[in-house]
Amino acid sequence: MSKEVKKDVNKESGKKTSKELQQEVAEKAKQVADAANKVAEAAEEEAAAAESAEAGAEGAENGEGEKKGLFGKKEKKNPFKEKFEEMQDKYLRQVAEFENFRKRTDKEKSQMFDQGASNVLEKILPVVDNFERGLAAVPEEEKNSAFADGMNMIYKQLMKQMEDLGVTPIEAVGKEFDPNFHNAVMQVESEDVEEGFVAQELQKGYMYRDTVLRHSMVAVAR
Repeated sequence: MSKEVKKDVNKESGKKTSKELQQEVAEKAKQVADAANKVAEAAEEEAAAAESAEAGAEGAENGEGEKKGLFGKKEKKNPFKEKFEEMQDKYLRQVAEFENFRKRTDKEKSQMFDQGASNVLEKILPVVDNFERGLAAVPEEEKNSAFADGMNMIYKQLMKQMEDLGVTPIEAVGKEFDPNFHNAVMQVESEDVEEGFVAQELQKGYMYRDTVLRHSMVAVAR
């Protein structure tokens, strides 16, 4: 074979090899591209599946949270409502304390007034006793005189004022002896009353409303 022919054959053989290489490279590139597309598709499918799973998990969490909120979880109070309830409780307590203070003060004032009135009325009782002794000492023939009538009118006016203030006499004669109202100073024989009953009243006793202003001084039958 001549050198020129051999050169042409080698030249032709070299060109063919280059084409084959190009085809192989093109095929490889196509395979790589196909593989890349497949990987991309798989990645997209996996991402979509992951998003779907995540959405499902969040939905389940939300549903469970709602369930807890409805049945298990305690609803949080409004801070303004809590403050209002606290102030309302304080107000009601103060109103109750003021009402108790008012009642206690009224009771103390009433007790102080009654005590003061009792002290004054107790000092007036000897004056009443003297009026009664004076009227009892008037002779029978002078009981209708102007002087006796005047004394009697003053005595009645005094007793009316005492009654208006709440002073009433204690019943004694013929009543069973009661140490709460009577003060026994002696025992006497009596045919008119039974034993243990009051036979004589030596000094009249008085009540001021529901309390004893002065005990009756009495003699008890035996």
